[in-house]
Amino acid sequence: MWYLYILECGNGKYYTGVTGNLKRRFQEHVSGKGGGYTKSSKPNKIIYTEHFDEELQAYDRERQIKRWSKLKKLELIKGDIKELKRLSKKRT
Repeated sequence: MWYLYILECGNGKYYTGVTGNLKRRFQEHVSGKGGGYTKSSKPNKIIYTEHFDEELQAYDRERQIKRWSKLKKLELIKGDIKELKRLSKKRT
C-alpha cells in the first residue's frame, strides 16, 4: 500500500509527498529527517491522504497535485469536488 499525503506546515503552506509507511514518514518530517522543505518548515499535521496499490500511481498523483495552486489543494482537502472541477476548468 502506498500513500499520497499532504501536510500542513507551521508557515501555513502545504507539503505533498508519497510513502509506504505514513506514520513513520510523518515522524521523519517532524524530527527534521524528512524532505528538505520540512526541515525548515515543520509540519503540524497530516491533512489529506489517498492510498494506492501501486507506487507509480501514488507518484503520478503527487506530480499532478504539486502543480496545483494552494486554493485547488484546499478544495481537494475539503472534499469540495464541485469547486475542484470548477477550478480545474479555470486551470488554477
